[in-house]
Amino acid sequence: MTGDPRKAFGPARLTRRTFLLGSAAVSGAVFLDACGSRERSTSTGPGRQLQLASPEHPVAWPVPKGSEPIPAGMQPERNATLKLFNWSEYINKDVVKDFEKQNKRYNVKVEVSTFNTMEEALAKLRSGKVAFDVFFPTYDRLGKLVQAGFLRALTHSYVPNIHRVWPTFSNPFYDQGWRFSVPYTVYKTKIAWRVDNVPEDVAKRPNPYDVLWDPRYKGRVGILDDYREAISMALLRNGGTDLNTGDQAQLEKARDELLRLATMVNPRVNNQNYIDLPEGRTWVNQAWSGDMVNAQYYFPKGQSAEVVRYWFSPDGKGAVNNDLMVLLRSGRNPVLGHRFLNYLLDYDVALKNLSFTGYQPPQTRITPEQLVTDGYIQANLKTAVVRPEYVTNGLRELELSPGVDSRWQRIWQEFKAGA
Repeated sequence: MTGDPRKAFGPARLTRRTFLLGSAAVSGAVFLDACGSRERSTSTGPGRQLQLASPEHPVAWPVPKGSEPIPAGMQPERNATLKLFNWSEYINKDVVKDFEKQNKRYNVKVEVSTFNTMEEALAKLRSGKVAFDVFFPTYDRLGKLVQAGFLRALTHSYVPNIHRVWPTFSNPFYDQGWRFSVPYTVYKTKIAWRVDNVPEDVAKRPNPYDVLWDPRYKGRVGILDDYREAISMALLRNGGTDLNTGDQAQLEKARDELLRLATMVNPRVNNQNYIDLPEGRTWVNQAWSGDMVNAQYYFPKGQSAEVVRYWFSPDGKGAVNNDLMVLLRSGRNPVLGHRFLNYLLDYDVALKNLSFTGYQPPQTRITPEQLVTDGYIQANLKTAVVRPEYVTNGLRELELSPGVDSRWQRIWQEFKAGA
């Protein structure tokens, strides 16, 4: 792979990661305020129990009436427009065009609509004004979408390429038996820095998170504009491993650490680390792995992207998450929708999509060595590769109960006010 496969889109582009997670619930879904407990389920009436999925409490979601899977063996819809609803700039336009060509005999067109926040997406779905076929949500919203009746259960015979992805996704904790979802990308969150500006190996610090609090880099530190990621970072720095905690003492300590960070280094708080680090506005960043892979395309002409490094815990105990592809119940082309999910799970298609998004598909045939040798990831960023065991053993940012979520939001608002 050579050159910039994403062609040219301006430096101010909004990416899949340019968003701030919110706490609004899908209408009709009532969730437990556990007041700090780790209980993951609650009853909302006789015979009905709603759950918050976690690795310790995996959920096989029941299929609501009207969301049943379509029959097997049906032909794709003809003369149809398949409507995708995705994060901005989170799919390769050439991949979409190739799907149209492959299905030319059915006279298929694909229309991509985008959103910048999950709240924005859910509000549009609730309005019912547009019948999208395929949606790309975060896994922590899947339960709400299922229980509110927005999704169509999958007919597995249409998606044989599920066997091309890591085995964990055939029975993930958030969707046992993959009744409603297939994986799209995997990513992790840690620290990136420029070796030409930071005269130390951050990875060799006793606690690498400390670099984000180091006053030597005041004004050159970047923090993700995402309350879950930023507070989780503070929890991890303090030795915590529960990135969904409702423990008030831990949350207060994380708040205090973030307020100290705001005072000590005056950080840039945004989701443009893939631009800020290459252009030298920041020297050290909290960063998503996929964004650092894409950062190479934003270096000024004549400057090398080889100066970037990425630290992730060698034991895999860091924030690791994934995004999904689902079919919407409102979609008018369910057979084509299944066909598109299967298409994006194809090995060659997934790699072509990676070349645009920077976010790694969980393909079994992909090895870290191949990603480097084939040029998808630079050798200096091989630590940005997500391994299967990281997804299995890493730390997950799960859906929070409303009460716990509101406390996280208050901490975030206090930090943002002082940053």
